[in-house]
Amino acid sequence: MQKFFSNRKLVIVIIVLIISFGLMSVSVAIRNKKSTPPLIQQFGNDVAGAVDRVIAWPVNGLQGASNSVSDLLNTYQENQKLKKQVDQLAQAKVNAQTAQAENKQLRKELKLNKSLTSYTAVTANVLTRTPSSWMNQFVISKGATSGIKKNMPVMSQSGLIGRVVEVNQTNAKVELISNSSSSADKFAIQVTNKSGSTVNGIVTGYDKSSNLIEMGSVTSKTKIEKGDKVVTSGLGGVTPKGLYVGTVASVKQDDYGLASEIRITPAANLSDLTVVTVAVK
Repeated sequence: MQKFFSNRKLVIVIIVLIISFGLMSVSVAIRNKKSTPPLIQQFGNDVAGAVDRVIAWPVNGLQGASNSVSDLLNTYQENQKLKKQVDQLAQAKVNAQTAQAENKQLRKELKLNKSLTSYTAVTANVLTRTPSSWMNQFVISKGATSGIKKNMPVMSQSGLIGRVVEVNQTNAKVELISNSSSSADKFAIQVTNKSGSTVNGIVTGYDKSSNLIEMGSVTSKTKIEKGDKVVTSGLGGVTPKGLYVGTVASVKQDDYGLASEIRITPAANLSDLTVVTVAVK
């Protein structure tokens, strides 16, 4: 009886081995046929593909969002770079315009300096000019160390613009010819007509809107016309005689016909002064 059971176990083991080898052979044969994968393999492939799609969707979304943010940052950086370049070009244009204006004024000052044969010309920059006293006074960059003294005439562009009223070691204050305040020391001027006759007077005012100097209360009957030359008269002993001031723009009679008001176009643009020349003697 025991021998029977022993033989039976052996037979079962052999049968199991035969079946296993058979299944392995069949599996290998089927697997070698690439067009027909096993059902289990098909199921596994389908499951793996589904999992890949599920995982790939958010991953691709995040990658797309990351790329969009990167593109946006690159665009912002490029815009900032272009904006900086535009600002630099605008600043360069302003600098060029400023340099051109300064060169133009310096050329005028050089021409003026050559005409001041009786004086030593000292060129200075305008340091400060406040809006409240724009047409009255300003401070220049030269003072006593450069030979500047009080009451010396100050020129610019083509003619007289004022005089020195206060001197420090390295700077000085200039009173403009357009200063119409009651405390200002008036400039004595002289108009010469085409026949050589002269009319003396003082600067009594300034018209900001037209940039014209006013010479009021003129009682002389000498005929004065537009374009007649105006210079300093030297009367009063403060400003030297013969410094060019400007030309007559118009002559107007007062309401009673007893006196005239002569309006004068100054030789320099009094509202735009950056470089001046002090006539040192």
